[in-house]
Amino acid sequence: MIGLVALLVCSLPFRHLALWDCKAEAETMRTHSSLSAVSAVSFSGRISGSATLRYASAIGATLIALLVSRGLNAYVGDGAAFILLLPAVAFSAWYCGPGPSIVATALALAGTTYRFLPPMQPLSVLSVSEFAPALVFLFACVLVVVMGESRRRHNEALRIEQDALESRVQERTVDLDMANRNLRELSARLLQLQDDERRRIARELHDSVGQMLAALTMNLSAVRVDVERLTKTALALADSESLVQEMSTEVRTISHLLHPPLLDEAGLLSALRWYVDGFSLRSKIKVDLDLPDDFGRLPRESETAIFRVVQESLTNIHRHSGSAVARIRLRQRDQQVLVEIEDKGKGIPLGKQEEMSSSGAPGVGVRGMRERLRQLGGTLEINSSSSGTVVTVWLPIAESSSPASPVEATDTPSPLAAA
Repeated sequence: MIGLVALLVCSLPFRHLALWDCKAEAETMRTHSSLSAVSAVSFSGRISGSATLRYASAIGATLIALLVSRGLNAYVGDGAAFILLLPAVAFSAWYCGPGPSIVATALALAGTTYRFLPPMQPLSVLSVSEFAPALVFLFACVLVVVMGESRRRHNEALRIEQDALESRVQERTVDLDMANRNLRELSARLLQLQDDERRRIARELHDSVGQMLAALTMNLSAVRVDVERLTKTALALADSESLVQEMSTEVRTISHLLHPPLLDEAGLLSALRWYVDGFSLRSKIKVDLDLPDDFGRLPRESETAIFRVVQESLTNIHRHSGSAVARIRLRQRDQQVLVEIEDKGKGIPLGKQEEMSSSGAPGVGVRGMRERLRQLGGTLEINSSSSGTVVTVWLPIAESSSPASPVEATDTPSPLAAA
């Protein structure tokens, strides 16, 4: 009966303990937050590398259990030895392996049966009453050893799978970082090439086509004076001259919108005043331009980025907001430039705002503004409601960059050119 009680008390809870410990160890490998599981794994790792240490640990645990059972024999009887020795066998199976656990089982059976610890009992054939508890204890030990070995192999398989998974995750992370870095470099290069190409086209239009159109205008004016007496011819020449003037204005407008000469020559403030005047004439939208008097020159890349953000924001106000007024505010604080573009329109629709927040995929113009500012370390925020929209830009001033160098002199554009 004592052996059966030992089996029921120790082997069945041990099965639940083994299942719980397997789950705990798997969770430990994922989170590394369980202190007791980490200590058990470290102890198992220390003794698993030495066969001598594993056998010594198993034998030592069994001897300690025998000594404790001998000391408690006077109080609880001989049957307590099996209950105290079963945890020692479980410890051996759990941490030391099958070989040491078998030695511990044999040592426990010999110690409880023949009592080779003082006072010793002479060797004799076991009776039926002594053989039955020993047999039950042996069966419980075999079950414990099998469960311990099964747990050890399962944990080893889990460790191998985790190592392989972590290796694959690291490889994918490295590949993703490399792809993101290449994408940022490509985006920066494309923006730089776009600005350079716009600057080149603007100069070519002004230097070549603009000069030829100016010469043609003078020739037509001279011809108009000579043939003014001919009414029909004069009317046709006047109409042609008007068309040439409009063409010249359009070419100048395209050239200035691609890259305003004032941005390189006179700086950001002059370019913004010129563009806002032309925009107001063209769109009939009243724009309040709030610029500081002591605002100096910025690096060429920063001035270009701010101008493009203002240009794109005013275009969006004209196309989408339905606002009759707009406000632009420019400030410089603590090596940073603050730009605010505000309108009093109908705002961005709620569905569009949710799409921008969830998918992170705004329109092409907004994406271009954010990418241009991100290359310079700046940020762009859009706050919209039914009463209007506010675009806020923070851009640090790069100390290593030099201010924009003026290009060769060109004609100062009029506000009508921006229109």
